[in-house]
Amino acid sequence: MQTIFITGASSGLGKAAAELFHANGWRVIATMRNPEKETELNQLERVTLLPLDVTRAEQVRETVGQAMAMGVDVVLNNAGYGLVGGFEAYTEEQITRQLDTNLLGVFRVAQPFVTYFREHHRKGLFLTVTSAAGIAANPLASIYSATKFALEGWSEAMNYEANQFGIYFKTIAPGAMNTDYVGRSLSFAAHDAYMPLWNKMISGFEDGSTNVIFSDPAEIAEVIYEAATDDKSQRRYLAGPDAIALSETRQHLGIEAHSEQIQGLYKII
Repeated sequence: MQTIFITGASSGLGKAAAELFHANGWRVIATMRNPEKETELNQLERVTLLPLDVTRAEQVRETVGQAMAMGVDVVLNNAGYGLVGGFEAYTEEQITRQLDTNLLGVFRVAQPFVTYFREHHRKGLFLTVTSAAGIAANPLASIYSATKFALEGWSEAMNYEANQFGIYFKTIAPGAMNTDYVGRSLSFAAHDAYMPLWNKMISGFEDGSTNVIFSDPAEIAEVIYEAATDDKSQRRYLAGPDAIALSETRQHLGIEAHSEQIQGLYKII
């Protein structure tokens, strides 16, 4: 029986992934900031809930240590926080929180597991949830996009150094999802100068002109499960029709032409 360690499993994609892996016979270590509030995963056999805030280094060490004592085969770094708005409107605290959660939090969780896999298993798999925003940057999401691009680069680099030990890194880049992400894990930094652009983006989501298609988290979880079990050397898994279309368009047009297309889509004047 294989075991997967999941961060951010209290809702949305993390919870959907926990349920899917469990349904397929895996043992699941589902981590979240407040496991005492979970009322569904805690009813399942082979599911262990552990507390984890990826921004708290000491808690990361403790929780990861408990998980390693139980045995882990796959690590799914899913926990994330979104920050949107004009860059000049962000506070230093908001920027720090974004980097600390989306980027440094992944590093904190992954580093001890690399040692664990290398010394005790000579194999291991890391799955990191990035975003379509890590393929082509989104306006009004500069720091968020920066973290997702960074995770793509980190995962690629880690393969070069860790494959020799049987350790592999894959990314899952989802498009838009029907979750409560906006209510729970999204912060908007308002600024009058950027409200016209923000309103144009929102109207584009509503009228379909942005080509964003919202997928169910369970559909994205299926892609994560594929990445965990297909034994392929594939490094990035696109998840959701909008993410696939975005990647194909960028590859077909090239970065410069695609950037011009995005610029035109959100042009205000």
